This record gives sequence, C-alpha cells and structure tokens, in this order.
Amino acid sequence: MSGLFDQIQHLYDQSLYSNVISLANLVLSLNDHNYNLLPSSTKFLVYVYCANSYFYLGKYRRAESLYKESLQLRKCLLKLKGATKPNQEGQKELASDVDIKYQIHLCLVKLKNSQEALQVLQSIPGKQRTPKINMALAKMFQEQGMERSAIASYKEVLRECPLALEAAEGLLALGVKGIEVNSIIMGCNLNLQNFDWLNAWIKAHAHINSREYNHAVTTLRSLDNVNCLIDNHNLLVTMGECYYYAGDYKNALMCLRRARIIEPDTTRGLDIYAAVLQRTEHVKELEKLIPFVSSMSECSTESYTAMAYALFGLHKLNKANTIANQAIAIAPNNVEAIILRGNVLIEQKKYQDALHHFRQALQLKPHRYEAHKGLADCFVGMHRLREASNIASSAYKQLGPTPRVLTLYASVLMKDPVTVGKAKNLLEKALTQEETYLPAVYYLAEIYEQEMNLEAAIELLKKQAEVQPTCKLHQMLGDLWARIHNAEKALDHYAIALNIDPGDRRVLEGMHRLESTSNTMDSSSYYMAVGEEHTDPTYEVGEGLPDTDNDEAADESETEAVWSDMDLEANSQ
Repeated sequence: MSGLFDQIQHLYDQSLYSNVISLANLVLSLNDHNYNLLPSSTKFLVYVYCANSYFYLGKYRRAESLYKESLQLRKCLLKLKGATKPNQEGQKELASDVDIKYQIHLCLVKLKNSQEALQVLQSIPGKQRTPKINMALAKMFQEQGMERSAIASYKEVLRECPLALEAAEGLLALGVKGIEVNSIIMGCNLNLQNFDWLNAWIKAHAHINSREYNHAVTTLRSLDNVNCLIDNHNLLVTMGECYYYAGDYKNALMCLRRARIIEPDTTRGLDIYAAVLQRTEHVKELEKLIPFVSSMSECSTESYTAMAYALFGLHKLNKANTIANQAIAIAPNNVEAIILRGNVLIEQKKYQDALHHFRQALQLKPHRYEAHKGLADCFVGMHRLREASNIASSAYKQLGPTPRVLTLYASVLMKDPVTVGKAKNLLEKALTQEETYLPAVYYLAEIYEQEMNLEAAIELLKKQAEVQPTCKLHQMLGDLWARIHNAEKALDHYAIALNIDPGDRRVLEGMHRLESTSNTMDSSSYYMAVGEEHTDPTYEVGEGLPDTDNDEAADESETEAVWSDMDLEANSQ
C-alpha cells in the first residue's frame, strides 16, 4: 500500500474528515498524471473515504456524486483479473457494493429525493439485503403507502434481529396482528429468562394501533412498576401519547411531566407535552419552554412544534404560524404541526387556509379527533353550518360516541335553533358517560340558560364546582346569580374565580356590571360571554384567544432574541 493512502486512512480513522478531503483531492490529482502512484483498488478506497468524509460534514450532494463514481470504479475493478477481492480483510466492508448504495440512499434522503433513494435500495438484490437495508426499505415503503412491501421488509428484519422493536412497531402500525408479530419474535428461540414485559409491550402497541387507547394504557401501566419498567422514559411518553389521543389531558400531562424529569434533554414527546400544556392553559410552563427549546442544538420537527405551541399559547399567532410551518418543512407528514397550524389560522380567521391543513391532517390520520374538529370549526366560522354538521356527523360515525365527539356534534347543532333539542340530548348523553367532562357541562348550562331554566343551570355548575373548581365554572355561576338579582352569591363566585385566575377578563367584566347597575344584566351579553370560552381553548371558533396584533407589537422586544435564534437555526437546515 502506498504511504499516501496510509495517511488518508489514518486521518479518516481519527475523524479528521476535512483533512481527508484535502489530502485525497491532491492525491487523486497526482494519480491522474502518474498512474503508478495508486493501485486501482486503492484509488477506489480513496473515493469511498472521501465520499464518507463529505457525508459526515453534511455535504450530501458532493458525497452522493463521489459514491456514484466509486461504484463505477468498482465495476471496472471487477472486470480486471484478480481485482475481485480486496487485499486486506479490514477493507471488505468499505468495498461492499451494498454499503455504498446504502450511503447513496442516505444522501438522497437528506436531499429530500425519497423516490430516487427508494430506487437505489431496490436495486440491491434480495439475497444481499442486510437488516439495515430491509429496515430502510420498510420505512420508505411505509411512507409511500406500499404496505405489502413494507410488511415483507419489516418481517425480514425481525427474522434476523428479533428484538428490533421499531420493526415490530412498524408491523403493528400496518395492521399485522400482535399474535403474528409475537410468533415471529418467539420463533427465533431467544435465550431470555423473562418475556412477560415483551409480550405486554407488543400487546400495548397492538391496542395503540387499533386505537384502543384505554386498553393500551392499562397494559402499559402494568409495566410501570418497581419489578419491571418503572420510570422508563419511552414507556411514560407512550402512555402520555395514549392519554392525549384519547382526550385525557390531565393524565397525559402527568405522564409527560414524569418523562421530562427523567430525561429533560430529549425531544421525543416534547411536541405532545407542549400541545397538552396549551390545551390545558398552563401558560407559565409554556413560557419556560421557549428558552429551553431555543437553547437546543437539535432543530427537530418536535422542537419546532413545541416552540410553535408555546407561542400559540402566549397569543403570538404570527410567529407561531411561521414556526409551525418550519416544523412541517422538516417533516411534511407531522400531523401535530399541521393541526397546530390549522388552529392558529382559525384564530387569525383565515378559515380557507385552515381548511386545507385540517383536510391534510384528516387524510394522514383519519382517526385524529382534532382534524375532524378543526374542519367543523372552519365551516362554523365561515357560517356554513350544514357542512359543519356533516363533518361532526362523520366524526360521530367514524370515532364513536365518546364524550368529546358528542360534545363536538352538539356544539355545531346548537348554532341552529331547530336542532338545539338534539344538541341537548347529545350533551346529556356525553355527561352520562363522563359526568366531569367540562366542555359538555358548559354547553349544557348555556342551553339551560337559553331555555330560561336558570335553576337547572346553577345546579349543574355547582355540582361540577364542588368536584373540580375552575375559573370558568365560578364565572358562569356568578353571571347566573347576577341574573336572578342575588348580588351576594354572584360576588362570592366572582371572588373565587379571581382567586383562581386574577386576570380573567370575563370575571372582571361581570363584577363591573354588578357594581355599575342594579338591573339584571343583558342576557344576550351573557350568551356571548358563555360562548366565547371553554376549558379546551379550541372549542369555539375564532374565540378564546384575543386579537394578538397589538399584543405581539407590545411584546416584540421580549421575544425577539428567541425568534432570531429559531430563524437562524431554521435557515441552517
């Protein structure tokens, strides 16, 4: 071997990639004028080292070009007598045609040319495909909707690597039964003493992919104990995601908080954590996310989505919209970011643009409740009630009569005086299933108020306030007592509401009305107050968040540094 090649190899082994490139370029130029400088097989290896160095430095276009040149050189080498085998055992892996094609695929993925990346992998004969190749093929097949091919590739991975859990998850996500996945794994005769945790893990993920989130949580909770997987970050995040998809934000937040305490620097679950904080109006925790995310060196789609949710929760709509768009640019199929951007556009009253995003989310994940709700909200905001009703009815049929789906359907039917009775029945049915579901409580109290059944409205709200006191409940009770001229009880409830949220605008307005006049407050203003706010800030179209144009201008200096950092990181991507 040439001494020059030994130096290139030494630089490469020391990860001095820019130095490898500099020396290799000079050596290859010298070799062009002196063919005896490097043997052909050595020249091939120099090309591979140089291509790998460009790849590690993030220069994927140049790396791809050199990998392709090395493949052409390898074909020429194979035609030469005696050049079919590398001279040294340690060079076999580098000389592999399969590995070079895999690297070309990685370059093309980085360059967002997924179709050509798939074609490169498919050009590798089936018998030469390693688990690494089959795993990459399976993911690309799955992304492009080629389900049968994806299933076949995932199964090949599991047969050689039975504890490749991501491959097992891929099979379950594609509809393969948990029993079949379990049989593939167990058929490999693994020598492990305890398989109970693995069986439970497969069972839980089978429930998740069947959208049986309550059953999944029950199984996962059985693993979260001192004898098994207590305080495991991935387990807690998965549990949090199940609760979130089922609409149980309280338990989702508990699990995700635990996960973040255990591994505070990881991005997995960060977007869902921010989404739950925004939906439960934990503004202070959202504020803490902004400096944390902006200090992260990893600009992932999860971190951008989390930042966008934080800005959305702080009423920075324009910036939230931009950051959410950057999250989508990194991962076009990021449903969470797509739904978030749709909700931001609704708050900006850009209903037509929001429609596009929710339709895309529904196409990607037809069983996501938020996509159905977003479409209904858009049509309500555009005063197209029939279409909104059709969307809500479709959600009812597709997702089932869960409390939040029943409440969504009722919220649309309430807009039409003809169908208020049906809405009332749906809300009562929702509360029969889950009597503490506050959005249904708020809407039903509003219907009672419209029917002038004030006693029923007060009784309904009082019952909930005893179990789960919220600012909204006491604000509504204060308004109701004020309507029936009981100023003392009205002020009591307003005081409790202010104790929960000292800055609540509706409570302050109610107290001001009570103090400024002894007459009964105008019922129409009450209807407006009730309709504007709910526990889930997405429940009413275009309401729940104030106009932010002036707010953003006032707070510009406060967030400009963070915004600049995120913008620079996005550009570097």
